[in-house]
Amino acid sequence: MKIGLYFGTFNPIHVGHLIIANHMVSYTDLDQVWLVVSPQNPLKKKESLLADYHRLELVSRAIYDNPALRASDIEFNLEKPSYTGITLAYLREKYPMHDFSLIMGEDNLRTFHKWRNYKSILDQHELFVYPRILTEQEINDDAQKSITKPEIAEHKNVKLTDAPIMKVSASFIRRSIKDGHDVRYLLTEPVFKYIDEMNFYK
Repeated sequence: MKIGLYFGTFNPIHVGHLIIANHMVSYTDLDQVWLVVSPQNPLKKKESLLADYHRLELVSRAIYDNPALRASDIEFNLEKPSYTGITLAYLREKYPMHDFSLIMGEDNLRTFHKWRNYKSILDQHELFVYPRILTEQEINDDAQKSITKPEIAEHKNVKLTDAPIMKVSASFIRRSIKDGHDVRYLLTEPVFKYIDEMNFYK
């Protein structure tokens, strides 16, 4: 199978993540999308970051009824901090029958040349890129210099998609919950119930 890897902390997973994942599996030649939950970096503790197993549970509950989407904890037992190249090498060895691609926002593509072993990743894997609304800081940075190397953006393995542009963010949801706002329509019902029952982000 051809599998797209969608990495994220998913803290929490929200409708924006799900719309992107479903778009990729519906409108590209990907057979499945694995939502890879990034483990907490032991060197960078974040008070608002839920434990790995809670975030994995949220992803599992969000996609339970969609066989084309899968929650993955593949990085939980790998060396930390996690590097995408190492994860891909591990997956190639563990699942030689599958062809793995990366799913990323255009903000990540713009800094992809700073990734460890980015040339090797790009030569061996396709990158499915979805559009993102740029922040004011990113726009200012672009006015001063080109962020994306032309040879990366024009590489044959870079696939630009017309996925919906999503402005909702996990940080906005966390702040809203903390402030007592209703976020039920930014989350799937199972995710909302789990967060509410566990009293997360309050």
